[in-house]
Amino acid sequence: MSSRAASNLLVHGDANDLGAHIEPGTADLAYLDPPFKVEKSFRARVAAGSRALGPVAYDDTWPSLATYLAWLETRLAVVRELLSPRGSLWLHLDSRAVHEAKIVCDRVFGPRRFRGEIIWVPGNGSKSKSGPGMGHQTLLLYARGKDPLWNGKDAALREPFAATSQAMHFQRSDEDGRRYRDRLVNGKTYRYYADEGRALGSVWADCPAMAANTPLRAETTGYPTQKPLKLLDRIVRATTEDGSLVVDPFMGSGTTLVAAAALKRRFVGCDVGELSLTTTRARLDAANVKYRWITA
Repeated sequence: MSSRAASNLLVHGDANDLGAHIEPGTADLAYLDPPFKVEKSFRARVAAGSRALGPVAYDDTWPSLATYLAWLETRLAVVRELLSPRGSLWLHLDSRAVHEAKIVCDRVFGPRRFRGEIIWVPGNGSKSKSGPGMGHQTLLLYARGKDPLWNGKDAALREPFAATSQAMHFQRSDEDGRRYRDRLVNGKTYRYYADEGRALGSVWADCPAMAANTPLRAETTGYPTQKPLKLLDRIVRATTEDGSLVVDPFMGSGTTLVAAAALKRRFVGCDVGELSLTTTRARLDAANVKYRWITA
């Protein structure tokens, strides 16, 4: 392996240039939280002040949807080449452009590499007066190869079985005293242990955005659209292992990198915004994470 991405790295520059800093085929996870095509500028909160008076973190306005999708596609293509054969890409958007973006992802990765989607419920409520309020965001999951990493047994991807289910179905114990149930499906027996819990599924409503966006919470940085650490911790646990390389081409407040470092993963983060760089550096410094940074 070359010196590219051999250690934790922050790149102050465009995601299109990441290939100059990361060896192709080496990243096990790329999490992308790009602009959503909201058609406004986002300001950061300074201390406990109002966002309306804070500095602009990034601009999310576009001449057209076609312009936005073309911008996104070139960066998706760059990131795809950085993924390892077992690597995966998570694209985080909302209803403004996610359906069109899926078509773009199918073109870049191939439709057979689509692994599913996660519906994330931030828990912020909704304000729509003309129809169902937009109370969720969508993460599209694509694999580079046929056999991507998936740590489905990790505790972060499990939840307890309901009490009624445990009482009705988990009535046997193995030689270690673990309660279990066996199910016969198409002639094959599957064993489920009560203490492992069940898979979370595709709707995640237990990672509230308020943890990252409420001034009174320790996690918040004031950076707009900051994602909660619990959400990124789960994604990193799901699709990487110790020593894996994690890439975030739109690092924003640096949550992905903080989660990766805590789990002993290497990382490369990138963003064009000056506020993103300073915010991320402050978080990593506070966590005593070693890294280097460059301006592309």
